[in-house]
Amino acid sequence: MSNAVYEIITNQILEELKKGTIPWHQPWNSDYPKNLITKKEYRGINVFLLGCRKFSSPYWLSYKQAASLGGNVKKGEKSTIVVFWKQVQITEKIDNVEKPKTIPFLRYYRIFNTEQCEGIEERIPISEVNPDFKPLIECEKTIKNMQNKPDIYHNESRAYYNPTDDFVNMPKPETFSKEEYYYSVMFHELGHSTGHKNRLARKDFDHAAFGSQVYSKEELCAEMTAAFLCGHHKIELQTIENSAAYIKSWLGKLKDDIKIVVIAAAQAQKASDYILNKIV
Repeated sequence: MSNAVYEIITNQILEELKKGTIPWHQPWNSDYPKNLITKKEYRGINVFLLGCRKFSSPYWLSYKQAASLGGNVKKGEKSTIVVFWKQVQITEKIDNVEKPKTIPFLRYYRIFNTEQCEGIEERIPISEVNPDFKPLIECEKTIKNMQNKPDIYHNESRAYYNPTDDFVNMPKPETFSKEEYYYSVMFHELGHSTGHKNRLARKDFDHAAFGSQVYSKEELCAEMTAAFLCGHHKIELQTIENSAAYIKSWLGKLKDDIKIVVIAAAQAQKASDYILNKIV
């Protein structure tokens, strides 16, 4: 990739930033947790209780519900508690007169994710937004041929790079509304991976506490890397606004210091060159 492409992409991002923040959204479909049989979504604190389990499937059911479908819970699997309010009638004495009263009573029960079950996989609805996802050949080549590439998994419905175990997790490709969004997010996470001590060993990479300046700068570097690689593969028109908005959100942590974009661009150039197997 020539320096001219880096400059073009950087300028595009700066232009988008001048227009103001574009509401950035998660470009893949991640359903609310719901019951497999009733299709009713869990609400309130249950969303957080179930989200903490990190399963990629949004579907849950009780032990009895799994059995009713001809399946069962795998041996050794642990249940997750969900809570609900049940209206209970009591009597209350007012002026020596007993009167009925309804009060909410918190109850709980235990459920399992469908990934913890056997024999019901074929009954699970497919949650897709792009079932006809078509891999972009050149992007796939870049990912496949990256030097010293980290392992890449599609086990959870979230995108992240794990620096301790050196792997990238991505939501399944078909959950992205556009192919370009998938590769933009993939390039972002691969951008993070280049900071590892066995690759470019970016300064303070291992000490980037969430929300800190170091963390914010690392996010800028990763997203600039994604923007450069999207430009290299000529898919930047579909992704540049999301990238600009994401970068803007992290610039807010750095008091909107536009100069940081230039610094991040220098790091991102090294990162994208590394991913493209160029000498760095």
